Amino acid sequence: MTDEKTHFGFQSVPLDEKQRKVNEVFHSVAGRYDLMNDLMSAGLHRLWKSTLVTAVRPPRDRPFRHLDVAGGTGDVAFRILDAGGPQTRVTVLDINGEMLKVGQERAGERYAGRIDFVEANAEELPLEAKAYDAYTIAFGIRNVPRIEAALREAHRVLKPGGRFLCLEFSKVDVPLLDKIYDAYSFNVIPKLGQMVTGDAESYQYLVESIRRFPTPAVFARMIEEAGFKRVTHRPLTAGVVNIHSGWKI
Repeated sequence: MTDEKTHFGFQSVPLDEKQRKVNEVFHSVAGRYDLMNDLMSAGLHRLWKSTLVTAVRPPRDRPFRHLDVAGGTGDVAFRILDAGGPQTRVTVLDINGEMLKVGQERAGERYAGRIDFVEANAEELPLEAKAYDAYTIAFGIRNVPRIEAALREAHRVLKPGGRFLCLEFSKVDVPLLDKIYDAYSFNVIPKLGQMVTGDAESYQYLVESIRRFPTPAVFARMIEEAGFKRVTHRPLTAGVVNIHSGWKI
């Protein structure tokens, strides 16, 4: 047990305790996670994920191995499989078994032989080095207790020439819109979570976790420190979210 502290929303908690708390959040909301994404973002999360998949550009005419981390419900993975050719394979990895069950049920037999689901920690991937052509993580990195460790693992499992892509919420920096966004986040989203999932606290945490996430510039430096090159970030919807990119050269 370490004495090191980290944040869980606006709370300060022991580093080793954060993962347990995050697991409880997603265990609670797994069954209606994608529905809540639709309601919270007015469907915009679908556009953001499509933009992410466009950046991945899975080929249609050759083998392509993709790793989607914290993607338990399969939302990003299914899009990549649909965009890629028959030789595209996706591994969906998530630390939360309830989220993975949702993804497996949604996948059914539709992608038989092209998708697998792995329950594991992003900080310690049980995967071989230099095995994947691309790595995505959508709205998951801010829930990882040791972000630096997850970024190093992403670098390790990518092939040379492989690409890291992260879709994550950010801080809106447009005057007036930032105040509207904050009011909506703190006053509406937890109440919506209570109505839809019976759990306001989990959505209070998710809102707070966005505010505690590093700025795009700071996160870009973290990606570079993990070994990635040509690191960029692209704001979408006035900076509500960013797509972060880095290459393993």
